[in-house]
Amino acid sequence: MLVARRGRAGWLIFNRPKQLNAMNNRMRDELAKAWLELDGDPEVRVIVHTGEGRAFQTGVDVAEIATDGLGMERYRAEAEIFDLHFTAWHQKVEKPVIAAVNGLCGGGGFHFVADADIVIAAADAKFFDPHVSVGQVVSFELMALLRKMPFEPVMRMALVGAHERMPAARAYELGMVSEVVDPPARLRERAAEIAELVARNSPVAMRATKRALWGALEDGLTAACKAGAAHLVSVWGHPDQLEGPAAFVEKRPAGWAELEPEPKPESVIAAAKRADETAVDAPAPAASAGSAASAGSEDSA
Repeated sequence: MLVARRGRAGWLIFNRPKQLNAMNNRMRDELAKAWLELDGDPEVRVIVHTGEGRAFQTGVDVAEIATDGLGMERYRAEAEIFDLHFTAWHQKVEKPVIAAVNGLCGGGGFHFVADADIVIAAADAKFFDPHVSVGQVVSFELMALLRKMPFEPVMRMALVGAHERMPAARAYELGMVSEVVDPPARLRERAAEIAELVARNSPVAMRATKRALWGALEDGLTAACKAGAAHLVSVWGHPDQLEGPAAFVEKRPAGWAELEPEPKPESVIAAAKRADETAVDAPAPAASAGSAASAGSEDSA
């Protein structure tokens, strides 16, 4: 992974372009750490997620599971109890997350589409789910995608497998993405523009908003509204509640309070620590310069 910071946006970038950014064991561990690193950075207001090369993310590294002697058994224990830790949702990230889909997005790549708050795609992006075409079951990622899309096109992707690709325009029609960027070369520029719009807002209000709206996907309407009421009033009395109206009346940018970090569950912290253990066993990639693989505060993202 590459982790970069540009202004108030943190960038988390898949960096295995020769493998179409397929997720090997090391990347899986690095993701758990990188999400927490950016979520805990007081200078970062919003996180943008994208990929190097001609793919966004194409799921698990099939070559690795075919040759490492463990295959999918490596993930049996965590899968059986749904204790995953490689997306923002898994890692309880409470800052806004934008997924900028470049090129191919397949299989496990849908985890990152389903679990982002905002998804945009390059005009030449393509979506497909090859699980059944390599003898695997479609489960978590497309189940999550059903929260954003109609059932039938999701089932079609699941059953047609690697033999059909959905274009970005169709993904937009179905609500998988909220914007198609053309020309595709502008994808990161456009993601940065949206990130800056998001970053202008109250961090504490956005955190409570994420909790309320994501929580609504878990509950029925009445239970969700009761929980939402708690999130609503949790910000009352916070300095931003006074600063926002004052800035509006005075016609000036708001000076928001710094977001106070809150503790993460132990399983989330433990998953992030595994990245350090993995790094001991394998040399860092050439593009790495620290952290999960830091690209620096102003490097190209």
